[in-house]
Amino acid sequence: MALGVEHSKVISIVGPTASGKTGLGIAVAKEFARRGVEAHIINADAYQMYRGMDIGTAKATPAEREEVPHHLIDIIEPEETMSVARFQEMARARIHDLLAQGIRPILVGGSGLYARAAIDDISFPGTDPEVRSRLEERERQEGAGALFDELREKDPVAAARMDPRNPRRTIRALEVIELTGQPYSASLPRYRYVIPSVQIGLDLPREELDQLIDKRTAAMREQGFVDEVRRIRSRLGATAARALGYQQIIDMLDGLHDEDEAFAEIAQKTKRLARKQMGWFGRDPRIHWLQALNPDLVSKAMGVIDAADAGEYDAIDAKADEYVQHHLGDIH
Repeated sequence: MALGVEHSKVISIVGPTASGKTGLGIAVAKEFARRGVEAHIINADAYQMYRGMDIGTAKATPAEREEVPHHLIDIIEPEETMSVARFQEMARARIHDLLAQGIRPILVGGSGLYARAAIDDISFPGTDPEVRSRLEERERQEGAGALFDELREKDPVAAARMDPRNPRRTIRALEVIELTGQPYSASLPRYRYVIPSVQIGLDLPREELDQLIDKRTAAMREQGFVDEVRRIRSRLGATAARALGYQQIIDMLDGLHDEDEAFAEIAQKTKRLARKQMGWFGRDPRIHWLQALNPDLVSKAMGVIDAADAGEYDAIDAKADEYVQHHLGDIH
């Protein structure tokens, strides 16, 4: 007999772009409906939150959203800024709201830090312009080496994992230490769930993924991506403008290259992004990898979810943080 929602795990579906995460999320939600359990999807893609950025971010279609309710899609304007810290607060609130209503949350997205921020032990220390400015001035006056020596003294764990030739990161680490009174390494993301969860990753051979990316890029072109960018370009803020594909079309509209070249570059950069995404997700030992093109994908995914709900992975997941090599990056 299935466990009640209050005893079940949040489901997180991750993987590279174009691997079929949206389709699997919808299929899993429908499977839960057949079991008499309502399930909703929570978007964990950094750019699908922006209104009007539909084709370029491969949002679920209106028909798909009619089938299964989606949350945190189309919630801010392109001029606004979405940070992972802001998303974390919104996603956790939505997860708790759904669970309180007896609805199963399914996180879907390829933005690795966003997906983890919703469910993992990750904090995002604030920033202070005055502290940052003072440290930047010291770096100009004293040199990056002096600041790194200070970091090594205050937080040897962080210093051992950082590049002394990267003053921007050293400054950020010292800023966090001053603002929080804690070592910078204390804000390092942990492979430790703060909300009971199960992660399913979609994997497929590089050649087949490349083909899917080429198909998606061609579909974007046919669906009117150029017109979408033309409509929205004047409203793109600094964060929204980083969404892959938009700058390439803006350059095309400005005459820097033709349409064929723009879409060829989008496909190339998307393939590069997919490699980075696999590297990011590949570091998390708690992800259960399934072959994206397996005809039994949905039943296999449900098998993983049922096992997780029964607690079969709890002991292993609890130890993940002990043996994973963390990578110190920017914690904003």
